[in-house]
Amino acid sequence: MKINTGKGTMPLVALVAVWSVSAIVSLPGLAISPILEKLDTIFPYASELEVEMLESLPSLMIIPFMLLSGRWSVRGNKIRLLVTGTVIFLLSGIGSLLTRSLTGLIILGAIMGIGAGIIIPLSTGLVVDYFTGDSRVRQLGISSAVNNLTLVAATSLSGYLAGIEWHLAFIVYLFPAITLILIPALSRTTPSPEPPSGAQNRQKNLNLRMIVAIAIFYFAITYLSLVVTFNTSYVAADAKLSSSIAGVVISLFFLAIMLPGFMLNTIIRILGSRVNLCSLVVMGLGLGIMSIPHATTLSLCSGAILSGLGYGIMQPIVYDKAATNAPPEQATLALAWVMAVNYLAILIAPLIMDGINRLFHTSQPTFAFLANGVITLLLAVVTALLYRKSRVLGSDD
Repeated sequence: MKINTGKGTMPLVALVAVWSVSAIVSLPGLAISPILEKLDTIFPYASELEVEMLESLPSLMIIPFMLLSGRWSVRGNKIRLLVTGTVIFLLSGIGSLLTRSLTGLIILGAIMGIGAGIIIPLSTGLVVDYFTGDSRVRQLGISSAVNNLTLVAATSLSGYLAGIEWHLAFIVYLFPAITLILIPALSRTTPSPEPPSGAQNRQKNLNLRMIVAIAIFYFAITYLSLVVTFNTSYVAADAKLSSSIAGVVISLFFLAIMLPGFMLNTIIRILGSRVNLCSLVVMGLGLGIMSIPHATTLSLCSGAILSGLGYGIMQPIVYDKAATNAPPEQATLALAWVMAVNYLAILIAPLIMDGINRLFHTSQPTFAFLANGVITLLLAVVTALLYRKSRVLGSDD
């Protein structure tokens, strides 16, 4: 079966290989979450620094190696780069499954961050290489959907396996083996050149001004949405809801991020240059609903779904804007720079939220949702004023 790419066709198995790369990038650190509350039992002498390193070191390693991968992709062989990153990821996953020490997990987590950092820019870079126009936008949406669907499924699986025996949670890190099996099909499929009329061919060099502006916008919306994953459990506990409710709400949030990816072209066709404006309004309303005191299961679930839908529309559009503001050979580099801010936001979001709470002298768990909801709606007001002129906030040709 052949898939239309906008500049030719490619075999379905090669496209599945690209999707599998998108699935991998959601995995780093995922198996750690289910065992965090058990660390005192598993490693009774673990220090606070060791626990923090176990959580944050993979992301710290991902960022520099994403940027390096983007640079290497300009002149290097992307398939070879993909194989290298996938092998590093898989070997570190096997090691995590076998190790019995906290130090070993920390070291292997750092190595996994290296492998993931190499792979992450390629997850969207390969889509940009093989597709163009509406086909590219559609596949970037599907790539984002695959990423978030894998995140939800793998989180549930690792949590279930950790309940049986904590080592089993790391089985999810063996998924890159599937990608390695599929890569030969991808290597036999050479991307067709970008059509002369393609947006990328209008770029002779990286449009740095646009890339920086896109990265700032992406950092903002990522930070604003992260309050759902970081603070939902506190709000649920404060409202005396079941501890499982927080997990359901967060899962709904990621599922909502996934859904727009399958119908992104239709959404863009309907909303046009107002797509980011409408998405910000939906996300802001969702965060506002989650900030309502005395939260209920209904308010948290509906707010999370709205927040996820808004963010899920904007994320693949950001990637497409980054790609179209670089010549074909530098698209993966541009994507690496923009995608790196996602992991930067994950690292510093708790610090920003804590700083805002200190500034307003509050410890209410709902306040972070209120603050982020207000900021999101203010950003929507700015977008309403500028979207007709701004290629970042509005249309991008």
